[in-house]
Amino acid sequence: MKFQCYIQSSCAISPQHTFQQDIFSEALQTTDTNMLQAWQPSYAGLIPPNSLRRMSKALKMGLAAASQCLAEGGIANPGAIITGTGKGSLQDMEKFIKDIQTYHETALNPTQFIQSTFNAVNGLIALQQQNTQYNNTFVHRGLSFESALLDALLQLSAGKHHVLLGGFDEVTPDQFQIKSHSGWWKQEKIHSAALLQHLSPGTIAGEGAVFFLLANQPGDHPAASIEGMKLLHKPSSHKLDTALQQFLDEHALQPGHIDLLMSGRNGDSNYQHFYDQVAQALPGIPEVSFKPLCGEYDTAHAFGLWLAAQMIKAGKAPQQWFPAGTVFPKAYRTVLLYNQYYGEQHAFILLKKAL
Repeated sequence: MKFQCYIQSSCAISPQHTFQQDIFSEALQTTDTNMLQAWQPSYAGLIPPNSLRRMSKALKMGLAAASQCLAEGGIANPGAIITGTGKGSLQDMEKFIKDIQTYHETALNPTQFIQSTFNAVNGLIALQQQNTQYNNTFVHRGLSFESALLDALLQLSAGKHHVLLGGFDEVTPDQFQIKSHSGWWKQEKIHSAALLQHLSPGTIAGEGAVFFLLANQPGDHPAASIEGMKLLHKPSSHKLDTALQQFLDEHALQPGHIDLLMSGRNGDSNYQHFYDQVAQALPGIPEVSFKPLCGEYDTAHAFGLWLAAQMIKAGKAPQQWFPAGTVFPKAYRTVLLYNQYYGEQHAFILLKKAL
């Protein structure tokens, strides 16, 4: 799908110090527990104290990132609020289910149930901003954020001037333990900075909240422009190659026109071949991965898009976050993002420097 919209502002809360920080001077944050947890900034001034104490981590991250994104973009009431999430607020859901057992289905506090719904973050944003415009949440596993992005683009093409787009997910100890038994995470404990050097089944868990203020016009200082996106479901090897070539053809691009491939490589040997295949189709193009920085979760691609936009806007990369010897491009004009979610859901996003 070919289109164009502009990133006016963006905000990320992630395992790295990305919230209101200069990422080009911040040190790399790592873990050896196989679970990259988001750095929690001070929420003072962004969320009222009486509301803050009742919020789970996902709600705090989502509301704070959205509020900061709108503040930086200078837009209090966007024409639409659209998010994607794979799991919503797991912490609230787990608390409510445990209370059902503890209190034998009597005298339950409804707060955890209300806040565990997938659209709770959207509702909080709308309430805080007193926004009554279009409001939607997508829950499509590994394409949750991409589905939200597609809807945002449709809203912009239908006449909306600004759309608030977000992706968020959290990890909890219980979820981490359950998915460990299902083979989602690596059995051996590894250092997250060396994730790509440990090629074995499974990866490391992550979490975060990322929001973008999108516009149908470039405005004064856009970070970058989103030029197109292509989504695939369980593609064969041939279909993946064909889809990539068609995507480039739609935008009149040759492989050599791509300055950087931003991939979702995550050290999982079960799905490494997908990333190898895309990299081989773009010979000589520098590649960096965002998963060692944020971990794996349903909407991790949102963090990759945010990081790529930061690189394009600044014309450089936070090189201290990547392994020694990483090859970086001389210019950051055109960045292709590729991510797949456990072999089933695949997405390409094309990002360019806004002219």
